Amino acid sequence: MKFSDIPGHDDAKRRLREMADSGRIPHALLLEGPAGAGKFMLARAFASYIHCADRHDGDSCGCCPACRQADSFGHLDTIYSFPVLKRSGKPALSDDYLDDFKDFITKYPYMDFDRWLEAMDNINGQPLIYVEEGNELLRRLTFKTRGSKFKTVLMWLPERLQEATANKLLKLVEEAFADTVFIMVSNSPRRILPTIYSRVQRVTVSRYSDTETAAILTAGGIDATTAADAARIAAGNVNEALRLAMCTDERLRLLDLFTTLMRNAYGRRVADLRKWSLAVADLGREPAMGFIDYATRLLRESFLMHLADERLLTLNSAERAFLIRFFPFINEKNVEDLIALFDAARIDIAGNANAKIVFFDLAVRTIILLRRNG
Repeated sequence: MKFSDIPGHDDAKRRLREMADSGRIPHALLLEGPAGAGKFMLARAFASYIHCADRHDGDSCGCCPACRQADSFGHLDTIYSFPVLKRSGKPALSDDYLDDFKDFITKYPYMDFDRWLEAMDNINGQPLIYVEEGNELLRRLTFKTRGSKFKTVLMWLPERLQEATANKLLKLVEEAFADTVFIMVSNSPRRILPTIYSRVQRVTVSRYSDTETAAILTAGGIDATTAADAARIAAGNVNEALRLAMCTDERLRLLDLFTTLMRNAYGRRVADLRKWSLAVADLGREPAMGFIDYATRLLRESFLMHLADERLLTLNSAERAFLIRFFPFINEKNVEDLIALFDAARIDIAGNANAKIVFFDLAVRTIILLRRNG
């Protein structure tokens, strides 16, 4: 992975180059920013730049043995650490999932977390970086480098460190080996242990602009109109934009769930709402939370339609066709309570509450709130 392989982020690339070129590489670096912004690609490119034997023109050469090893995920002085699921009776180590992770990075370089759950065959899982991983890192970092000046640890999502693991990592960061560089990548830096966060040098990676996101999609073969619409809705998240552009069937399914809920709630068809709640509960925790996020967005869009300003809307044609009839029922008397209702349901689902009860309760309460006319 070279810097030139990554669209945009010129400021972040410049800072990373300057660190390496000046010889002032921090022992712990954090690339922080929103999901889908290409942060892990920057981390990989920085590691390659550090290891490259013939870097020039502000980039790694891509040809030397170190670069070829990095491209094949086989560099002996690069360690990958990432959230995994506990396996019954076995320590939970990144190396147990390394082949899956390499395949995941290749298919989804913008690091779509939902796809990682699918790769581990558990869309309801809550992967963490466990204490066994901290012990393994400590063991491996005591070895000398194999062919480079530095060992690099590429850690994806340090906010998912188990508390005991975070304490071990804190010791590694505070008493760092002279030949070790931690390169961490976070979507939610506020969730990182504060004592770790305060000891890393931070590089902010901004979201992609809508134009940049659309260009990434069109470079992947998506037509310009679809790419522009998806980019506008995704707000700089390339993973979300790709889902919007490529998974139209999934998008239509979410819209169908939303329209079914609202029509049956307005018609006070409780038996149909009961069936609806069972169907949404059967999706599984992560997809169900995805539906709630989608529904919340459509509620906000419905309220914004009262302002009659197309520039504020991020709707595709199918969503617009429904909301143009539905939006009058979302007004200043019910929009805040509706969104609060969906937010509370999301918290309950994330906490492993009974999904059938949560969604039936949501559906019944929606009946009442939709009747609050402005």
